Parts: sequence; C-alpha cells; structure tokens
Amino acid sequence: MARILVVGSIARDEVVYLDASLRVGAHNQGRWGGVRLGGGAANTALALARAGDRARVVSAVGQDQDGEGLLRELVAGGVDVSLVSRSAAATTRSLVLIEAGGERTIINLARACVPLPADLARLPADCLYVRSADPALTPIMAQRAEWGLVVAHVPPVRAGCLPARILLGSAGDLDDTFLTDPWTAGRRVAGQYLQWMVVTHGGEGAVAYSADGPLRVRAPRVSVVDSTGAGDVFAAGLLHDLARGEMMEAALATAVSWGAASVSYAGSVPLRGFLDRG
Repeated sequence: MARILVVGSIARDEVVYLDASLRVGAHNQGRWGGVRLGGGAANTALALARAGDRARVVSAVGQDQDGEGLLRELVAGGVDVSLVSRSAAATTRSLVLIEAGGERTIINLARACVPLPADLARLPADCLYVRSADPALTPIMAQRAEWGLVVAHVPPVRAGCLPARILLGSAGDLDDTFLTDPWTAGRRVAGQYLQWMVVTHGGEGAVAYSADGPLRVRAPRVSVVDSTGAGDVFAAGLLHDLARGEMMEAALATAVSWGAASVSYAGSVPLRGFLDRG
C-alpha cells in the first residue's frame, strides 16, 4: 500500500447537461444534473483509494453542510481527511457544463483557501502530489524533492515555482511555446529536480518527455460519457505506479488506461471496479 499525500481542492460540483456543444454568445439548452463531489484532490485521492493506496488529502472545506457532506463521501471512499481544514469561509464550488459528447467546461464559483500543515515537508509518504498553485508550496516541494518523489500539476508555469521530479499537464492547458519543447519548458518550471514532463492529449493518449527523449502511449478507443475528472484519474494511475517504484513506461501505460476508463461513466468519482474498464 503506497502512502500518497495529495494537495488540492475538494469541491461541490453543480452539473448541467447541455443538449449540444456549448455556443458562446448564444442561448444553450440544458438540464440540471444535480450536485456531486469534485475537485482535483478529491478525484485523484478517490481513484488511489479504489486501487488500494493510502491517499491523504491536504485541502479545505467550509463549516457548512456542503463541506460536511463532501468529507463524509471521501471517508466512505477510503480517503484520509485528517489534514483537511474546516476553517474556510465556504466550500469550493464549481459549475460543470457537460456537452452531449462528454466534453466538459468548468466554471469556478468559489474557492476555499487551503492552510498548509506546518510539518508538510516532513510528513511520511511515498509521494507528494501537488494540484495547487499556492506559492507557499514551493519551498516545501524543494525540501521533499531532495529525498523523495514529488509530482506536480502545471500550470502554473512560472520559472522555479514547482520543484518536482515529475510534472504533469494537459496539452489543452499549455500554450504553444510550452508544447514546442515540453522538456525544456518543464525544466524551467521544476529546475534541477525534473526527471519527466508528462503531457496528456485527451483521447490520443499521453507523452512523457525526458532528457533521453519521449515515451508515447496511445489511449484505447472508448465511448465517452463524461470527461470530468479524467485528468485527475490519469494522475492517480501515474502516482499509483511511480510510488511503488515502477518505471515511467509502465506508469504511463497505467495512467492512460485509468484515464480512458474514467470517461466511460458519469461523474468524476471513480466507480468501484473502474480499473477493470481500462
């Protein structure tokens, strides 16, 4: 059982299913899809817990019914929430618009500030995964990267802001300058610690770049129902293997398999048995 610290958001997602692709500046028809658990840290941690890892989340929720309900759902899913603060003024909320083909658009409505544990640099874990842009994490990541596995999500892409051994990002979130030479761009962000820069390309799969060249894994063809949280589940697959000492080639294949499986069901919370779909 790998021990993985996940820093990021726990959110209340308010879902609307659109009848067609989102049209900017036009009237769009849709239907209410209800409220569900979301947020990058929550999605990743639940996938890890489903796979048998010990996922411990560093996050924050408000002192409200939304926060209480989200924490109960995480605990029921096997996630350790002992480092989740209840000090936020309100729980993070997002509006999720899902098109007929499964593509999603996320609109952040409120975000809870996450206070970092004073001993985060020293907490025992096999891996630290950062899904946050908080600059206060930079020195903590640098300390941990000296002796352990640190994985971080981009953006942000400020020089030196994410001292990590592995960087992970979606091609859709990165500009052409970054994508022209992902390894060099990743080195600028992570500095001397970087070993791999991983870029996901949706249904096409993913590429991991290193000083020795790229590794590519194609995604299997699947019927897309809902792409919400697919990148987070991809990250979980990568962390699951890397925290156990697997090489990048195997970890990337696992991540692509998990990410592909995650788009085949509605919602961002991994279903029990979802690994059998990869």
